[in-house]
Amino acid sequence: MEKIFTKHQQDIAHKIEPKSVLKNWKDWKWHMRHAVKTIEEVENLTGIKFEPEDKKRFQETQDKFPLSITPYYLSIIKKENYKNDPVFKQAFLDNRELIVANSEMGDPLSEDHDSPVPGITHRYPDRVLLLVSNVCAMYCRHCTRKRKVGDQDYIPNKEQIKQGIEYIKNTPQVRDVLLSGGDPFLLSDDYLDWILTELRAIPHVQIIRIGTRTPVVLPYRITDDLVNMIKKHHPVWINTHFNHPRELTASAKEALAKMADAGIPLGNQSVLLADVNDCPRIMKDLVHKLVMNRVRPYYLYQCDLSEGLSHFRTPVGKGIEIMESLIGHTSGFAVPTYVIDAPGGGGKIPVMPNYIISWSTNKVILRNYEGVITTYQEPEKYESTICDRNCKDCNLELDVESGDEYNAIGIEQLLSDYDDTISLVPSNNERYERRGDENQDGEQS
Repeated sequence: MEKIFTKHQQDIAHKIEPKSVLKNWKDWKWHMRHAVKTIEEVENLTGIKFEPEDKKRFQETQDKFPLSITPYYLSIIKKENYKNDPVFKQAFLDNRELIVANSEMGDPLSEDHDSPVPGITHRYPDRVLLLVSNVCAMYCRHCTRKRKVGDQDYIPNKEQIKQGIEYIKNTPQVRDVLLSGGDPFLLSDDYLDWILTELRAIPHVQIIRIGTRTPVVLPYRITDDLVNMIKKHHPVWINTHFNHPRELTASAKEALAKMADAGIPLGNQSVLLADVNDCPRIMKDLVHKLVMNRVRPYYLYQCDLSEGLSHFRTPVGKGIEIMESLIGHTSGFAVPTYVIDAPGGGGKIPVMPNYIISWSTNKVILRNYEGVITTYQEPEKYESTICDRNCKDCNLELDVESGDEYNAIGIEQLLSDYDDTISLVPSNNERYERRGDENQDGEQS
């Protein structure tokens, strides 16, 4: 079993504070107070020595995208091969961050445009993102919100948070609230407890989710007091952000076990990063280690088009290759969904290998993970239940508590029987403009 407090960690702790003991190292607030924010500190604490020319380039990068690493995360870097170390690459400066491609954007997901009130992003019909903190334990170099990193580390006050909560109260279709930031676990227990209590008091909020990277970069934040507080507000789901098997240390495993033992469902969202985890062998090992620690691999993200991330991005084909190495080759619940978070705010789009080869009116031709081609026979007689929204006379059992009415949008709208819409037309469609067709909402003319 890996030690919780290694000799290397003791050395780092004593360099920071000569009288440091295990109690200091396992105190998450101690790590926050002593976050490593300069190139010189990284050299002093790790023993790594950078060339003067490299240090100059690193400083130019830091002037635009600040540096902040927890002593814990710094301690798991293998200095002997730091240039290839996946932990180092996620935490430390890279002068390639200053290269901004034409396709890259400050806000690639248009989160600011989908914000009806400060602190809320409402993109999907039944769920919202509530930003509760601008503070992170570490500045990840691949952060999609890189535009905000280091601008202002602060905790929104209750009045700001209440604006978001009031929006949720007044929007009854919202059943799922995701707390994000920054990192919600950088709030105090009492403040997070207050937010969860306010959300739990809203009748239509069924699920609360929390996105956090503290189990990866600051596992000591997962205290017994924090876990016991969260238990009061079930169902609360927590998504972690492990990108490489090396991040699943003994301390990280201990933090995950505390949450799992408390009945908290755990998921993981990885980002596909060039020269970090873009390898089928690495990703398979990661998902296996996650499920062994009761964490369900949830998403594998294609790296976003944020500024300065070109060196982290892989072709989509690399992600497909990794998915081919997982589907059928390991347990189904160990396979994440590979997604591209669409630029412009289109949301997460699943991108998967194609297993349907062809189909006709009565047969579907499929291939499996081995390349075996097989046939699935469609039913000879199938009478679809036509949905005309007349639920009273429907032959299906509709006595379900969640069977509320809602308006279909997008592809669901085109598939519905009760809506006359036959196509979805972009507002700037030139053909419709030439026709002078005022009815550009896609309805039949």
